[in-house]
Amino acid sequence: MTTAQRQPLVLASTSPYRRELLERLNLPFLCADPQVDETPLPDEAPEPLALRLAEAKARAVANQHPDALIIGSDQVAYLGQQRFGKPGNHPNAVRQLSLMSGKTVNFFTGLCLFNARSGKAHLTGIPTLVTFRDLTEEEIQTYLHQEQPYNCAGAAKCEGLGIALLRSIRGDDPNALIGLPLIALCDFLKLENYPIL
Repeated sequence: MTTAQRQPLVLASTSPYRRELLERLNLPFLCADPQVDETPLPDEAPEPLALRLAEAKARAVANQHPDALIIGSDQVAYLGQQRFGKPGNHPNAVRQLSLMSGKTVNFFTGLCLFNARSGKAHLTGIPTLVTFRDLTEEEIQTYLHQEQPYNCAGAAKCEGLGIALLRSIRGDDPNALIGLPLIALCDFLKLENYPIL
């Protein structure tokens, strides 16, 4: 299959982090804003939430791209019953990092590849267990003032200075923690006979 015969590839996300990750594969793609309500359903657990939103994001842009392979992804960070979304501001980020200090948090990333042409959806979830160091108030403040990671789940931006907050990262795909599991995505693209190499 030549490049001209490939189905269009669409990333259903406005995240600059996901866009940068997908660019690593050197594939042509478009970005589309899925405009999906990310509010959890009543009593919805974190992992089903991430999977539901990943698929909802992919399907949300299918009408605008009816011939495309569409990538949707969503991440939920959680520790027991406590969820850590995008903090949005400095006080929320301080609170989140203080709660995660010295603990292991699951950054669970849902991934969907939706073939708008056939209606087939591939869906999987990738857990990444992140253990935080015991953080001082000064360390949290210094990190937040330098990185300002207010649009990252749990305010944890491991691709920057945030790596200094962490004791360990355990998972099958280092890209999943940043927001787009490329190993699983490559598997899904192969299932759709989309050439990567």
